[in-house]
Amino acid sequence: MAGIIFLGPPGSGKGTQAQILAQSLAIPHISTGEILREAITNQTELGKQAKAYVDGGELVPDELLLDLIRERLSQPDAQTSWILDGFPRNIAQAAFLDELVAELGQSCQWAIDLKVPQAVLIQRLLLRGRKDDTEETVRRRLEVYEEKTAPLIEYYQQRGKLHSIDGDRTPEEVAEALKVLVS
Repeated sequence: MAGIIFLGPPGSGKGTQAQILAQSLAIPHISTGEILREAITNQTELGKQAKAYVDGGELVPDELLLDLIRERLSQPDAQTSWILDGFPRNIAQAAFLDELVAELGQSCQWAIDLKVPQAVLIQRLLLRGRKDDTEETVRRRLEVYEEKTAPLIEYYQQRGKLHSIDGDRTPEEVAEALKVLVS
C-alpha cells in the first residue's frame, strides 16, 4: 500500500469517501480542510491568516499548507500509507508533494478524481449549510477549483496515477467502486 490522493471539486464527496476508505484500509485520512478549520476555530496564527481566505471563498496560499503536510506525513502512523484529501490543489503543491514523498521514502500510488456535475455540486454545497457556503462563495470556489486545481488531472494522468470515479451516485456505490479500485 502507498499514498492515495483524492481530487475533485468542493462538494464531490472527497472528505466522506476518503474517510470511508481510510477506515476500510486502516490508514490515516489527512484532510487539509479539517486541519485548517481546526486552526481557524482555535484561532492559531495560521488559522487567523487562513480565515480571511476561506471567508472570501479563496484557496489558502501554499506556504500556509506546506509545513502542515510535511509535519503530518512525517508522523509514525503515516510512514507507509495515507490518504490525502484537499492537497495538492495545484501543480506547485503536487511537485512539492512528489519531492516530499521521495524525501520521506514513501510513494504515492493513486490520484483519484471524483467526477460530479456542477449543478449537483452547487446543490450539495448549499445543502451542507456551512457558514461560508453562500451561493456566491460556492460558485467562486468552483471557479477557483477549475482555474487552479483541475490541471492536476492532467498532471497525474501523465504520470499514470489518475483514476476517475463517478461521484454522482450514492455514497455506498462510490465507496464500493473505490474499494474495488484499490484492492
